[in-house]
Amino acid sequence: MAVLTVTQLNRYAAFQLKEDRHLQHLLIRGEISGFTRNQRSGHCYFILKDAESSVRAVLFRNQASRISIPLENGISVIAAATATLYEREGTFQLCVTDLQMDGVGAQQSALEQRKRRLAALGVFDAARKRPLPAFPKKIGVVTSASGAAIHDIEQVIRRRFPLVQVMLFPAQVQGDSAPESISHAIQRASQSDCDILIVGRGGGSAEDLQAFQTEEVVMAVFHCSIPVISAVGHEIDQTLTDYAADLRAPTPSAAAELAVPSMLELQYQIQANRKQLKTRMAAILQQKQQQWSEQQKLLSAAVPEKRIVGLKKEVQANRHRLQQQMHKLLQEKQFQLQLQQTKLESNHPNRILSKGYAIVRHGQQILSHADAVQAGDVLTIQLAHGTISVQVLAQEEET
Repeated sequence: MAVLTVTQLNRYAAFQLKEDRHLQHLLIRGEISGFTRNQRSGHCYFILKDAESSVRAVLFRNQASRISIPLENGISVIAAATATLYEREGTFQLCVTDLQMDGVGAQQSALEQRKRRLAALGVFDAARKRPLPAFPKKIGVVTSASGAAIHDIEQVIRRRFPLVQVMLFPAQVQGDSAPESISHAIQRASQSDCDILIVGRGGGSAEDLQAFQTEEVVMAVFHCSIPVISAVGHEIDQTLTDYAADLRAPTPSAAAELAVPSMLELQYQIQANRKQLKTRMAAILQQKQQQWSEQQKLLSAAVPEKRIVGLKKEVQANRHRLQQQMHKLLQEKQFQLQLQQTKLESNHPNRILSKGYAIVRHGQQILSHADAVQAGDVLTIQLAHGTISVQVLAQEEET
């Protein structure tokens, strides 16, 4: 018997499949599971299964672009395909060329019925959703002790808010015993002093996430005494646990980010608030100072004492101005009086008499003509210094 290499074996098996006309152009009924699409190549990979068996399938980009039905897990389809062998890995698979809807799969139908029943009980009501505490001290995590989820959660929390304590409640997250294990872990966490509980696991196929679709786990989340964040699988995955939880996160890492604040962001926010507060306080202070200044002006104008002070200053100014005007007027009047006095003094009889003149009186009458007297009359002559009496001897006519 010849010894074959693995490559020769796989190549021969692939050749036999290709030559067997019974395995060409098949129509196969099954339910899609584990559906993925390669973002780079556009090829689609999934598992086609029934109640007893499953087979891998590939749908290349050219054929996938012509498929009219939505490709998602849980739908029952009729696939047009050819049985092939992927030689490099020796994997038996179907090369699908077309897909037609064959109704909703049994598993998806049961899930929808469970969802409607739980919704009718109020398990998914938005009104019962509880807010997360802003600054938790302890966060519980229900997940596998050996999975990547707990490490991702711890790493995110240490980076964002290292003051928080993380407490693991280990559970099996996959397999037949997973629902019971997860629900018991949630019950233990509910009786602890944790502030928030994260329930979840990393990504996987639809079958890997089935435990989080069970009523047992959903009701454990519903009855939990502390707020629950559901973080099951990747962003595209969604389970009934997500609907029952107080908050859904697309991944375990995202759940950790939702559970704790960022210390760095808090510092930035505090600095921004402080700066904003200083700016607002400066604006308020400036406004108050302006208002105070305006009130002071109004008060100064309205208070009687202020007005009296102003009037006193005005009276003093007027008095000073009046005194100056009176002093000037007095000087002018004194000067005019002095002129008049000088004139009067120059015309006073005594001044005239001091020049050698005399006043001649006949009795009380002052004489200015010689014919006013007769010989023998006694006359009084007033000199500058003293008086003399004389008798008229004769009267001479003025020539």
